[in-house]
Amino acid sequence: MPEVNVDINGRKYRMACEEGQQEHLIGLAERFNSHVEALKGAVGEIGDNRLTVMAGIAVVDELAEAERRIKALETEVLVLTRAGQEVASEIEALEGKFASKLSDAAKALESVVGVLDEAAILPG
Repeated sequence: MPEVNVDINGRKYRMACEEGQQEHLIGLAERFNSHVEALKGAVGEIGDNRLTVMAGIAVVDELAEAERRIKALETEVLVLTRAGQEVASEIEALEGKFASKLSDAAKALESVVGVLDEAAILPG
């Protein structure tokens, strides 16, 4: 199993990961470290463990917000999908009515043509 070295709050940590996930793990560590550094800048030196816990909570808070937004978007997609299905059903019903009216008009025109043809045949 491959291992990578990551830097969190100025300390090196050796971590194992799946093959091919090395760059991803390094990127995650860099992202987490940016939270640690931002907190350090905001609250000063408060101890490594406390700083790391605060950064972890901040990351989990971001995750919870992202999950909430995903849930809201899933709900919106469901609403839009249902609305789209309703519109498609309405269009289908209108197409059926239009086809029926068009058929009725064609029959009426055929009837008129028939009358005109008969009138043209009769001597007058």
